Amino acid sequence: MKDMIILEPVLKENVWGGERLITEFHYREEGHGIGECWGISAHPHGDCRIAEGEYQGMTLSQLYAAHRELFGNIQNPQFPLLVKIIDAKDKLSIQVHPDDAYAMKHENGSLGKTECWYVLDCPENAELVIGHNAKTRQELADMVHAGRYEELIRRIPVKKGDFVQIVPGTIHAITAGMLILETQQSSDVTYRVYDYGRLVDGKPRQIHVEQSIEVTNVPDESEKKGLVHAGNIAKNEMFELVTCDFYTVWKLDLQGSYVFEQEHPFLLVSVVEGEGKICDRNVKRGDHLILPFGFGEVRFEGDMVTILSTPNCTN
Repeated sequence: MKDMIILEPVLKENVWGGERLITEFHYREEGHGIGECWGISAHPHGDCRIAEGEYQGMTLSQLYAAHRELFGNIQNPQFPLLVKIIDAKDKLSIQVHPDDAYAMKHENGSLGKTECWYVLDCPENAELVIGHNAKTRQELADMVHAGRYEELIRRIPVKKGDFVQIVPGTIHAITAGMLILETQQSSDVTYRVYDYGRLVDGKPRQIHVEQSIEVTNVPDESEKKGLVHAGNIAKNEMFELVTCDFYTVWKLDLQGSYVFEQEHPFLLVSVVEGEGKICDRNVKRGDHLILPFGFGEVRFEGDMVTILSTPNCTN
């Protein structure tokens, strides 16, 4: 049996970040406003290192390049997925992401950004910004240029355990007080539609008005996709949250044990609540790891919640 790949997360300061990644997840980091933990990433803006074992000290991108057999010999030039935890003490900008074709052409060959959110925690009566109300691209442009953002955006109520898929072209934003686990394509391309007039070092952050108008889906169809309410799923079974062209994501709410065969090119695992064991190795909230190709039988034990994912686009 191959070894698990244990990762050292990369933490990032953000103008909207809080303290929960330090106080609750006990990641070690200096600074204030730690908004993101890139738990599984080979992206150049945050390349996780291997924490232990034969490949200790290598970055995930180096491991992916040198030992593609650990990843099912998939053909993707770059590691395809990125998993992060987001602590939004303040609201994030209203934003939209391009698809692969647009990003490839306009963002130096980058991947586009399909992503999904699992709500780890949120305030009472929380909402997310998902979608917009413009009927035509001209109406979208008029509303953006006039600053009619509250009229433009659509808000949906959410609670802990909810899950939402966000396809490219969907206007979206995480609101204040949310704790989110995000699974996404390995891309860092974001177009800001609106940033509430915030200043960083005395200057407003860049707004990408024209790109946003160009890539936003019109009319918006995000409401047809709906939320998955996964807060009270059955225990001890893999519950599929979403499957799409780029990934499949599951939630495993464990009380006791669960055994399965790792038959995917590789499987990403993030422990988001509790603690337990994976194949006799102790794991706890905030741990991120990869079960490589050919890992064999996997045994989860304990009282914990994990989010798991695997790539579907392997060419």
